[in-house]
Amino acid sequence: MKSFILLFSFTIIWGTFSAQSDSVQGGQSLRIMAVGDLMLGTNYPSVSYLPPNGGKDVLADVDSLLNASDLTVGNLEGVIRGAETPAGKKCSDPKYCYLFKSPDEYVEHFVTAGFDFLCVANNHINDFGTIGREHTLKLLDQAGIKYAGVTDHPTTTMEVNGIMIGVTGFSPNRGTLSIHDYDLLKSTVESLDAVCDIVIVSFHGGAEGPDHQHVTPGNERYIGENRGDVIQFARAAIDAGADVVLGHGPHVARAVDLYKDRFIAYSLGNFSTYGRFNLKGPNGYAPILDLRINADGSFESAQIHSAIQRDRGVPRFDAEERAYQKIKELTLADRPDAGLVFPGNGLIEKK
Repeated sequence: MKSFILLFSFTIIWGTFSAQSDSVQGGQSLRIMAVGDLMLGTNYPSVSYLPPNGGKDVLADVDSLLNASDLTVGNLEGVIRGAETPAGKKCSDPKYCYLFKSPDEYVEHFVTAGFDFLCVANNHINDFGTIGREHTLKLLDQAGIKYAGVTDHPTTTMEVNGIMIGVTGFSPNRGTLSIHDYDLLKSTVESLDAVCDIVIVSFHGGAEGPDHQHVTPGNERYIGENRGDVIQFARAAIDAGADVVLGHGPHVARAVDLYKDRFIAYSLGNFSTYGRFNLKGPNGYAPILDLRINADGSFESAQIHSAIQRDRGVPRFDAEERAYQKIKELTLADRPDAGLVFPGNGLIEKK
């Protein structure tokens, strides 16, 4: 895996974290970098939705930080297939249909940025049917990037610093592991927990947009679809043996939480969503969760590196720390009993 050198411009923050590097390399803890939705540009319905320079610059401002972790994860929103491919969904006017398909060579941008795992359990993995999905998974295999969450590839495992990690993904969408199926969640997590030291559950769920930044108990509905009960889901995952639960899907950041000393992020929002997304206000906040857990899966500490999407969807570091401040605000409002404090500099700690 990647080296444990923190290449970040804020030397104070570097000093805070570098003191812990010996324990990480000694196998006593794990550093995970996690982001939300990734869609680096689409050639459907037009190549005008692709970024300049073949997309090579989209993640350039943040890739040194993403490469600094032991494990870097995100959610792949859409498929990777350059060839003309029939849409997998009915679309009377492509201009108003949000179907995402990136050129084949874009898989290399995820490699360069250091991604080790991409969740494919979401509402866009089937935008171009079986052909688009299978081609995407083939490219990820060739690039050495792990993935999970579709019914024909529900889980994956990898070894990092001598720690065996298992990852799975859930969503409310066809062809993925269902966020509503708690028996499936339990059996999937338990099977990973039996052979892995750390289990991570990624999920795509919760209602979308700035009107739905708050996490509330019960099932969330959006445009008639049941998008799951994210609090119950996350806790059920941990009860079954998960150590980290990472959410995405609402296109905005949400609160974080601790349950049984295991870390939950209810939504990491958009991270790099180029060309076809609304990036106004909180939709444009692009948090990078820098999470440290002990080898037994318990929470050690975290930091939110705040970025914001500029231009048409390029994440750049945000000196105003808007993503951190928003996550702090929402956590204190929605999960006041989580036992977390926000002392500044993006840090999240236990009380």
